[in-house]
Amino acid sequence: MNKGYDNVSWFYDRLSRLVFGNKLHAAECYFLSAIMPADNILIAGGGSGLILEDITKLHPRGLSITYIDASPKMIALAQQRNAGDNKVSFITSPVQNIKLSSDYDLIITPFLFDNFTGQTAAEVFKHLDRSLHCNGQWLYTDFRNTGRAKHGLLLKSMYMFFGTLCGIRNSTLPDMDMLFAQHAYQLKKESSSMNGFVASMEYIKQ
Repeated sequence: MNKGYDNVSWFYDRLSRLVFGNKLHAAECYFLSAIMPADNILIAGGGSGLILEDITKLHPRGLSITYIDASPKMIALAQQRNAGDNKVSFITSPVQNIKLSSDYDLIITPFLFDNFTGQTAAEVFKHLDRSLHCNGQWLYTDFRNTGRAKHGLLLKSMYMFFGTLCGIRNSTLPDMDMLFAQHAYQLKKESSSMNGFVASMEYIKQ
């Protein structure tokens, strides 16, 4: 099994804060207010689990959360987070290898799809799409192509760094706007930071 970000798990959050400040974490939490009491939630690629504590602040109990990450060490960190009285099931595996139920109310993918090539991104998207019921919500956060040279250089540097340490083979961002459009998702809300380089979106499945 690909162990994802095992090699950087012990310093990943500190590195993120060093390079981006709190911008990435703030972006992935931007639309958490969309979560409703008693929601059945799927978090794919959640990393060290910081987002669990932010969810707990809003909903200290009543949620059912499936938390997936390919890295055993990231999952171990996430299991130490405060999830309140919410029910959290941790799964260590690439999300595309897991048989998912089809009754999730809400999906959260924080910086997941930048790890995939276009073809793999499409396959992962379809897999997740099948798990979300009609009118369910998808909270998507990731980097976005802006055409700015400094953003292109930063993205290239990140792919080289994580390619060396984590075996990430991608080198370009997939076209996620196209995938959401192809699957008839409606964009409800959108926010961005770093001059559009980081995008947070709240989609509804039609």
